[in-house]
Amino acid sequence: MADEIKYEYKTVRPVRGTDGWVISKMQKEGWELVQQAPGALRSTVDFRRPKKPQPWLLIGAAAAVLVILAVVIGAASALSGGDEKKDESDKSTAAVSEKPSATPAPTAAESAATEVITPQNNPEFAALLKADSCDDANLAFATRHEGKTIAFNGSIVNMVPHGDYDTRYDFLLGPGDKGPNTAVGPAFKYEDVNILDLKLTGKKIPPATVGEGDTFRFVAEVGEFKPAQCLFFLDPVSTEVR
Repeated sequence: MADEIKYEYKTVRPVRGTDGWVISKMQKEGWELVQQAPGALRSTVDFRRPKKPQPWLLIGAAAAVLVILAVVIGAASALSGGDEKKDESDKSTAAVSEKPSATPAPTAAESAATEVITPQNNPEFAALLKADSCDDANLAFATRHEGKTIAFNGSIVNMVPHGDYDTRYDFLLGPGDKGPNTAVGPAFKYEDVNILDLKLTGKKIPPATVGEGDTFRFVAEVGEFKPAQCLFFLDPVSTEVR
């Protein structure tokens, strides 16, 4: 039927305890809850929403404009080719005559310090810490900064044993100091790590272990973001007790 509603579907696997948060966020974006299946560590939540019609007329018009622009740019490039070669020759001569910069190269310590991304030196990261755990900003940041180091003040939202291990855990971390009550920011995850992997530092290191609600200054390496689970994976570098 021509008027039959067509849906797009999406499955999200939030960490236990964040189901309500994820469902509320998805419903605000127009998704309809289809079904919810609880799990030991993560729940499986299915959503759907009506597909938006494709604006074919606008797409066709945009393609025509691009073709015209390509022709105009090509003609302009051909006409200005001679002048560009002359400009490049002049620039090469000027570059040879320039004196080396007297500015000293940064030391290794200075370089390492500037490589750590914090909310104070990176507006993108500051905005990310206030976004929802399923927001597209998570994927964009992870793609752009994978392998780089970040630092932020946060707390342990959830802590469960990894698989059948007694001394290895999966940690769910959030920005701020609210622990299990964290309601904003990415759902950062340390997966399959022991307490020693956290590399605890500070004046008041816990004598035995750590737990939900504990606050730290997390320094970690950016890993991947998994949209289906709304989880942003990190690798611990150091964990300072606050």
